[in-house]
Amino acid sequence: MARVRLSVEERRAEILRVAVEQIEARGVSNVRLADVASELGVSSSLVLYHFSTKELLVAEAFAHAAAGDLVQLRALLDKPRSSATRRLRAALRWYAPTGQAKGWRLWIEGWAAALREPALRKVTHDLDRQWKAAIAGVVAEGVAAGEFVCDDPADAAWRLTALLDGLAVQTTSYRAPLTRARMQEWVDDALARELGLAHEGLTASR
Repeated sequence: MARVRLSVEERRAEILRVAVEQIEARGVSNVRLADVASELGVSSSLVLYHFSTKELLVAEAFAHAAAGDLVQLRALLDKPRSSATRRLRAALRWYAPTGQAKGWRLWIEGWAAALREPALRKVTHDLDRQWKAAIAGVVAEGVAAGEFVCDDPADAAWRLTALLDGLAVQTTSYRAPLTRARMQEWVDDALARELGLAHEGLTASR
């Protein structure tokens, strides 16, 4: 059967999808262009035509995978007719290691590889900045609406995301025996401290 001819955009998307799968299966350091090409049934030169180096392919694959989580995060934070408390709590619960966000293993792989790969470091830094900016934005909305008491929404976003990042490393890399309920309790504690909320207010936002 003749292979369907894909547009440049379709071919790039196909390569990125398979690259993400290979990264998840093998880890960043063990992925080869030949593995991606073999999985697609194409030549390595075709992969190189679209992505001139393995480092560039890995960086763009990481951005491609993380883009879906960013879209979901913004959808949760931008819900109309919903309080800032409810939106922020829903987003942090989704983003937590026991939530429905699927990219934690990929994020951890990316952080480690970014220590040595400038292209990936630039991508992960930009994605991290977008996550923090989205969280800081809804915190600022809550302050303006009188829901939160917070002197610096950007600092609060840093501390909240740092907590979740740390929990993700512990549960994903080290298999720490933390229950979903325990982690949610810690996230609620952090929200209460950062935003001047009582736990009753968090319970009411469920």
